[in-house]
Amino acid sequence: MPFSAIRPGTNLADHARQLVRVHDAVLGGGRPPARPRPLVGRSWERVLSAGLDPSVPGARDPLPPIEVERRRQGSPLALVVPDLVQVIASVADASQFLMVVTDPDGVILWREGSATVRHRADALGFSEGAEWTEDRVGTNAIGTSLAEEAPVQLFSAEHFEQGQHPWYCTAHPIHDPRDGRLLGVVDISGPALTLHPAIEALVETAVRLAESKLWWHHERRLERIRSGAEHVLATLTGPALVVDDHGWVADHRGVAARDRIEAPRAGAGIVVPGLGLCGSERLRDGWLVRPSGVERRIDAVLDLTAGPVLHVGTWRAVLSRRHAEIVELLHRTGPGGTTAEGLSRALYGDGEHVVTVRAEISRLRRSLGAVVATRPYRIAEGVTLTVLR
Repeated sequence: MPFSAIRPGTNLADHARQLVRVHDAVLGGGRPPARPRPLVGRSWERVLSAGLDPSVPGARDPLPPIEVERRRQGSPLALVVPDLVQVIASVADASQFLMVVTDPDGVILWREGSATVRHRADALGFSEGAEWTEDRVGTNAIGTSLAEEAPVQLFSAEHFEQGQHPWYCTAHPIHDPRDGRLLGVVDISGPALTLHPAIEALVETAVRLAESKLWWHHERRLERIRSGAEHVLATLTGPALVVDDHGWVADHRGVAARDRIEAPRAGAGIVVPGLGLCGSERLRDGWLVRPSGVERRIDAVLDLTAGPVLHVGTWRAVLSRRHAEIVELLHRTGPGGTTAEGLSRALYGDGEHVVTVRAEISRLRRSLGAVVATRPYRIAEGVTLTVLR
């Protein structure tokens, strides 16, 4: 598996003892018997730069319950936590592990699982309201997953703090399927010597389920907007779009369907590929978007000086480093575009990551809508992109 801390058949006790020797030698300035995994080495360097001591527990200081509840209510993950509990926590007692779900700041908002393991986790400060980022508690799967923007599994002394050595943890970021925005992290943790190779697949399956369910909620909302606007579209002539507050298209007339446009604003014009400059009218649950009679190209700016951020008119999208890299690559390939295999070679050095590339493009198009075209992958016709480095 791509982010495994162990291989099938690994003797966990022997491996844990070896990792303790590596941990103590590397962090003590000695000569280790082996090098830590690159992921772990990068994290240890970041944590040491932050001034943490592996022998001293970092600050936990959980947020007050009222603040935890406020964050829960404001998190889109509240829609899918019951599904995650049903899938994962239902076997947690038998498997002796905990499932936690954090927000994008690494604050634990939900925790379910074995009562015995919960009690042990309490002593570690691994509870609701605690912030489990690298600069707070050292190398851990949640914090390192946030820092690396990738799934992470850690075993025993791969953790920076000595107090976390009796644990394993497997974390996977969860994104909003509409725009690729990071919503938080799903993590499974338990006693180190109970780690099973199947834990990775369980976490990944849970995240895919959650993102799929979030998309289901999104589609149900678009369906409600579509139903509510049917009588309006029936009275119109000429092209028009019905969109939600974020620019996702619920319905269309006289124009090719697209996933997403710039989010409408009252009294402000927006530019829609294929329609030019458009005006927006507020509906009960969304917006009616119609051409203003002025055609013009779309000017987009990819700002890599800070962010990175893509600006399209008054609309802006904050991108991950990987998505910004993809947009820049598509800009360099020109109108002819490229294939999934071509992007795989440019991003990873080989053509073996086609499935990953397609998933990333799917997330990117959900974020940027019609700015990125497919078949082949390219910056859409009519879009002029400028890159600021």
